[in-house]
Amino acid sequence: MENIHGSRRDFMKVAGLTSVGLALGISGFAKDASVKKIATAVLRLEINPFIIIATDGSITLVNPRPDMGQGSTQAVPSLLAEELGVELEKILIIQSDGQGKYGSQTSGGSSSVRELWMPIRKAGAAAREMLTTTAAKRWEVQASECVAEDGKILHKASGRSLTFGELAEDASKLEIPKEPKLKSPKDFKIIGKFNKRLDVPDRVTGKAVYGIDVDIPGMVYASILHSPGIHGKVLSIDDAETKKVKGVLKVMKTERTMPHRTSDAVAVIATDWWAALKGKKALNVKWDNAQYDQTVNTAKYFEATYEAAKKDGINFEEKGDFSSKYIASKEKIEANYETPFLAHAPIEPENAIVHVKDDGSVEIWAPVQGPDWALRDVCGYLKLKPEQVKINVTLLGGAFGRKAYHDFLLEACHISKELKKPVKVIWTREDDITQGPYRPGMLSHMQGFVENGKITGYHHHAIGESIAGQVFKQLNENEADPWLSGELATENNKYQFSAASKVSWTHVKTDIPVVWWRSVYASNFGWGQECFIDELAHLAKKDPLKARLAILSDDRFKKVLETLAEKANWEEKLPEGTGKGLAVFSSFGSISACCITVSKKDKGIKIDKVVSVLDCGYYVNPDNVKAQTEGNIVMGITAAIKDGITFTNGVCDQTNFHQYNVLRLKETPVMEIYIIDSGSNPGGVGEPGLPPVAPALGNAVFAATGMRIRKLPFDINNIA
Repeated sequence: MENIHGSRRDFMKVAGLTSVGLALGISGFAKDASVKKIATAVLRLEINPFIIIATDGSITLVNPRPDMGQGSTQAVPSLLAEELGVELEKILIIQSDGQGKYGSQTSGGSSSVRELWMPIRKAGAAAREMLTTTAAKRWEVQASECVAEDGKILHKASGRSLTFGELAEDASKLEIPKEPKLKSPKDFKIIGKFNKRLDVPDRVTGKAVYGIDVDIPGMVYASILHSPGIHGKVLSIDDAETKKVKGVLKVMKTERTMPHRTSDAVAVIATDWWAALKGKKALNVKWDNAQYDQTVNTAKYFEATYEAAKKDGINFEEKGDFSSKYIASKEKIEANYETPFLAHAPIEPENAIVHVKDDGSVEIWAPVQGPDWALRDVCGYLKLKPEQVKINVTLLGGAFGRKAYHDFLLEACHISKELKKPVKVIWTREDDITQGPYRPGMLSHMQGFVENGKITGYHHHAIGESIAGQVFKQLNENEADPWLSGELATENNKYQFSAASKVSWTHVKTDIPVVWWRSVYASNFGWGQECFIDELAHLAKKDPLKARLAILSDDRFKKVLETLAEKANWEEKLPEGTGKGLAVFSSFGSISACCITVSKKDKGIKIDKVVSVLDCGYYVNPDNVKAQTEGNIVMGITAAIKDGITFTNGVCDQTNFHQYNVLRLKETPVMEIYIIDSGSNPGGVGEPGLPPVAPALGNAVFAATGMRIRKLPFDINNIA
C-alpha cells in the first residue's frame, strides 16, 4: 500500500486517448514537493468519488480522513480491500482535497471507521458485483458461480479468470448497485484481523512526508511573534536588530484569526527558517494586553466556576424531582471535581504553506485534520470560491483536535496574500503551548444519595466554557450545552437511579481560547462522574464494582465491567498500602473500562498496572485498537498527574515541556488491553479509552491511602 498525497483534480488531466480513455495523473510529494505526474493510459471504473479501478488493474482509494497517527491510511483501505477481495498492499491511497463530493473529511470524534464502515464497504461490494457481472456475461455463466479473489474474477468450475483491469471498461458501463450484498462478518479475512501497518516503515525511516517536511520552490519562511497575552494589540514594532539578521527579508504586522477573536501578531519573513526564528527573537514589540489581563486568568475562571456551583444550573436532563429528594435524603454527599486547561502539544507543531497567486487562486500544503473545514475557513477568510483553492493534505504528526482549528493556516494565508509568494509558517513549541487553544478547564459539581445500600439519586452539574459556544457560537444564554448528551446523559452512561437523577449546566465564559482535546468533554466529566459514583458506593457500603452493576441497565456495559473484573483480578486480596480503582465510561459509540493498581511509595504512590477493556463493536485491526488504547492510557495518566495550563494576568505560565511535562517511558506502567467482540456497530477507538483512566487512578489512590482526590492534576509523589 502506497501513500500518495494529492488531489483527484489531477486525475482528469488529459481526456481523449480513446473515446472513453483518460490519462490518470496522481500528484504526490517529494521532500521538495516538486509535483510528480504518473501518467498511464487507462480506462477506468469509478465507484462514487472514492474508488477508481483502472484497466491496468490498479485500485486507487481516495481517503477522506487525514491520518494524524490514528491509522486511517490502514483502516479505510482495509474496508475496501475486504469487500473487493484483494490484498491490502494492492490499494493505492491518495488524500481527499476538501471538495464537497467526498463528503465529511474531518478526522475527529473517533469517526473514521464509524462513518466510513458502510460507505466504503458498499462501494467495494458494488465494484465487486459489477466486475463479477461483467465476467459472467463474457463467459455466459451465472454470476453466482464467480468469485473475486486477488484482483481477479474467477470461474472455478472452468478454471477461467479475468483481472479487474480486463473487466474495468465494460463494468464501468453498468448501473452501480444501490444495495450490493456485503460480506458476512464470518467471512472476513482482513477486517478484525491483525495486519501489519504498511505505513510504519516510511514513518520510522523518515520517508513519510509531514507538513513540516514540505518545501515549495520559491517559498519564504515566516516565524510569528504572538502576544504573550494571546489577545494583545501591537503598540509599536522596533525591528532594527531583526533586520540585521542575515536572510531576513521583511517584518510585517499580521493577524491571528480565531473563531472568537482576531489578535495582532508580527511576522518575520526570511529566506530560511533559522533566520526567521533568529529575527523574531531580536524583535522588540510593545503590546497592549490590559483588556484581557483579568479575563485570561485561570484562577479567576475557576473562582467563577465554584461560585456557579453554589447556584442552580440550566437543566439538561431530569428524571424525578432530584432537589426535593436530595434535601429529604438522610445519606447524601456533595463534592466538586476539577479538571484543568490542557494543551494538545502534538509532536509536530502547527505549520502550513500557502501560496496566494496573482490570478487569485490559492494552493495549500498543510497537516490539517479536515480539508473540508480548511477549505471552508480559507474560502471564508480570503473570500474565494472552493474551486479557486487547492488543498494538499500531508500526514499529521499528532493533532488531538488542535489541527482542526485553523488559526495557523489563516496566518499563512494573510502573509502570502500580502507577499504574493508561497509562505511557510511554522509555530514553535512555545507558540503551541502559550497560545492555545486548549482543552477547557471544567468543574463537576456532584450531588447524590443512597437508600438501603443502593445508589438511588444522582446529579451532575457541569460548569465551564463551552466549545459549542466559543468556537461555533451555537449556544444560547438559556440553553444547556447540547454536547453534554454525548457524555453525561443517562442514555449514554446507562446508569439508572430509581429515585431521581439530573444533569445540569452553567456556562462560565473565558477569553482563553478552547477547542476539542482528545475525547472532548468526556476527559473532563468522566473524572467527576466515576470518582463520585465511587464515593456513593462507599457511602452505600458497597463494593464499587457491585454498586455499578446494580445500577447499570445495559448488558454491554455489564459485560465490559465483568470482563475488567476478571482480567484485573478485582477480587484479589491486596497487601496494605496497595489499592485498585476502576471506572467505566461510554463515548463516541464505544464503552471503555479501566482498572488501575497503585501502591504507596514514600510520600507518594506508584502506578503498578493498568488494565483496560474496550467494547468498540466491529473493528478493523486489533493491533491498532490496542495501540490507540495504550496511547489513551499514557495521555490519561499525563492529564491526571502532570502539569495543567494556567494563566496569570493574561499570560500562560507554561512555555515548553520543562513546565508542561508528559509521561516519560520510565514512568509508564504495565498495560494490558482487552477487546470485547460484541458484534455491535463500529464505535470509536482513538478516544474512548481515555475518559476512565483518571477516575480509575483517583479511585485507586483512595483505595490505597484513604485520601479522596478531587482536583487534577495532583502530585503523585506527594499524596500524604
